Amino acid sequence: MRLDNYLEKSDLMTTSLKCLLCDFDTKIFYKEKNREFYKCDNCFSIMLNPINYISNKDEKERYETHNNDVDDIRYQNFVSPIVKSVKKDYKPSHIGLDFGAGTGPVITSHLEKEGYKLNLYDPYFHNYPKNLNKKYDFIVCCEVIEHFYNPFEEFKLMSEILNSNGRLYCMTSLYDESIDFEDWYYKNDETHVFFYHKKALEWICAKFEFAKVKISDRLIIFSK
Repeated sequence: MRLDNYLEKSDLMTTSLKCLLCDFDTKIFYKEKNREFYKCDNCFSIMLNPINYISNKDEKERYETHNNDVDDIRYQNFVSPIVKSVKKDYKPSHIGLDFGAGTGPVITSHLEKEGYKLNLYDPYFHNYPKNLNKKYDFIVCCEVIEHFYNPFEEFKLMSEILNSNGRLYCMTSLYDESIDFEDWYYKNDETHVFFYHKKALEWICAKFEFAKVKISDRLIIFSK
């Protein structure tokens, strides 16, 4: 998921970057110590300047501190919007992918207890590239898309490996103009590098040939 060597040293003083989702121009939006955020003129997303990304080692160590215990009732309740939606839309005979499953794939654990079958993929903890060469009826991607260093390629991939009539279930905190970005807790996680606006989701829907996108608070469902 990482974009290595995105900028050369000669680019460090640039005042505009291309959006990593839609490739439109961006403008500086917010600066703080050691970090710059840019806002896209087209999809209104906000992205961290790639020169401010932490190292792969630090990123992995940060994920390892997450308390992702699959038996933690609070964690189960947190992911329940995706679990409930999958159970409503699909039967155990359908095949799913947990994309960015992390250290504790609680969605997979919960659904497998109900008889569902899901494959796992995570570049750090379940690095099984062969699972990205298969087709799926549904994909779950919980608190993952804000970590994408190349959201265009990631959404392109997930769209391509979904069967027709498939669904992609995401959870993240969206940015909108009512949010005071300076005080927004969601930006403070150093591994959160891309923040989506509703317009960005609409752009993804059209670009990657989803039939529709439904937004219910933090739950986002793209349908083929």
